[in-house]
Amino acid sequence: MADADAALIELRGISKDYRSLRPLRIHDLRVGHGQSIALLGLDAMAAEILVSLITGATLPDAGEARVLGRPTSAITTGEEWLKWLEQFGMVSSRTVLIEQLNVEQNLGLSLSFDVEEMSPSLRVQVRALASELHIPEVELSQPMLHASAPTQVRVRLGRALALNPRILLLEHPNAMLSPDETPAFAVDLSRIIAARQLTSILITSDKTFASAVAAQVLTLQPATGELKQGSWVVRLLGR
Repeated sequence: MADADAALIELRGISKDYRSLRPLRIHDLRVGHGQSIALLGLDAMAAEILVSLITGATLPDAGEARVLGRPTSAITTGEEWLKWLEQFGMVSSRTVLIEQLNVEQNLGLSLSFDVEEMSPSLRVQVRALASELHIPEVELSQPMLHASAPTQVRVRLGRALALNPRILLLEHPNAMLSPDETPAFAVDLSRIIAARQLTSILITSDKTFASAVAAQVLTLQPATGELKQGSWVVRLLGR
């Protein structure tokens, strides 16, 4: 079993200017192997910057981002960064869904670009992913343009999970869901994170959703970068 004290993600003394009223500051964030945390207090732009800092897409102006055992500043080539990026799954509204393709084809895009005429082996993979996501089989042939908001969110989640990442990063994934649609997605998301034993960071503005998904909820104090302890959720699964 992985050392519970070993951090996959460490952000210390981080400051990053992104043309907002103040820079994004993270005083001290540590996320260990298999930990599931939720962060409150970041808007959509701040969430994007935080994900970029963790994945090494951008570097901090001050402080150090240390992820998967190394500083992100140590990644020096584009080829190295693309290989590194395979260890992350990212759920964001910035993930493009192709309206002309159906739900099944959109779900398969992370596995292959050849989705218009799926091979039998690819279809088996995609159907297994759809089942894990609780996307009804009847919806798979539906054009993405007409897919419901819960299905769109699940497709984005499926695209993030398809290549079996170690770390799952979610930027306000429930923002487009109604209050009635959110609880079912929270249950499915929590189940998937636990079953895959993912290290995950959920960024949301919904406290109830955060507590339903993550074992630990932290609220960012933007002026100082401190992360204030929120509620803990006791899991029946022992997490």
